[in-house]
Amino acid sequence: MTTGIYGGSFNPIHEGHVCLAKALVEGGLVDEMWLLVSPQNPFKANADLFDDNIRLRLAALAASEVSGVEVCDREFSLPRPSYMYSTLQALSEEHPDREFVLVIGADNWERFPDWYHSKDILATYRIIVYPRPGYKLGRLPQGVTLADTPLFDISSTEIRRRIATEPYYAGEGLPAVVWQEIKEKGYYRLKSPNLLD
Repeated sequence: MTTGIYGGSFNPIHEGHVCLAKALVEGGLVDEMWLLVSPQNPFKANADLFDDNIRLRLAALAASEVSGVEVCDREFSLPRPSYMYSTLQALSEEHPDREFVLVIGADNWERFPDWYHSKDILATYRIIVYPRPGYKLGRLPQGVTLADTPLFDISSTEIRRRIATEPYYAGEGLPAVVWQEIKEKGYYRLKSPNLLD
């Protein structure tokens, strides 16, 4: 069983995330995809990061409609910031029956040498790199595969901006079930999201 690990803030999860996960499963590159919701990315400031459990719930809602795609909260119980090497090691110990494959975008591959234990990741796990707008990939080392997936030019940052500032925004770029939840709860419109119950 090959399990793709696709980590991210998913702040919020959008159609690009879901379509990519679905494409990798349907294309046979992995047997299943786990969307790994990260509580703290070492490369990102947390100023605009929404509540962990709300982001997890929105991701779970999106994944519930896609066969072969699940949500993983393993990093919630690991030390922060969340280093992918530590996460992969923990998952491998807990699920010895699975082969974990790291899934990252071309933007992250460009800075991959700066990742914590990047050489150990490369030596231990296969990596699938998916294309991102504006990033060109050179020759990839052994164990790294370029996924032939469409370019998904959707930004969580832009979606958050639109929710907060456009009264007539209608959820473009979001799975319908995710937009429904955001709309009903008023997420991303409030100044203090972490105070939401």
